[in-house]
Amino acid sequence: MKTTEDDLCEIYQTHPSRIQEARLHEIDDSTSLRLAEIFKVLGDPTRIKLLALLSANEMCVCDIADALQMGQSAISHQLRVLRTARLVKFRKEGKEAWYSLDDDHVVGLMSQGLEHVRHG
Repeated sequence: MKTTEDDLCEIYQTHPSRIQEARLHEIDDSTSLRLAEIFKVLGDPTRIKLLALLSANEMCVCDIADALQMGQSAISHQLRVLRTARLVKFRKEGKEAWYSLDDDHVVGLMSQGLEHVRHG
C-alpha cells in the first residue's frame, strides 16, 4: 500500500495519555512471535478448511481426505503443521488416526475470523 500525505498527521503532536494507555496492551517479543506463527499457519486455505471440518466433530484422516477431496498424505502433512501449532490433536484407535480441535480457543479464532470476513 502506498503512503500518501493524507495518511500522515499534518503536525507532529503526541498524546501522552493515549500512548500510556496503549502501552498497557503491548505484547512482548516472544509472545508476538508465537502469535505471528499461529497466524502464518492459519494463512493457508486448506488448513482453514480442515479446521472448519473439525469444528463440527472429531474425524479420521480418511474422512477428512474424502471430505476435502485430497489425498491422505497431503491431509496428513497439513494436520502435522496444525498439530505443531497446537491447533489440533489426535488419538489412535486401532489403525485409525482421529483428529479434533485442540481446545475451545481454536473454535474462537475460527468464529471470530469468519465473523470478521462475513461482516465486510
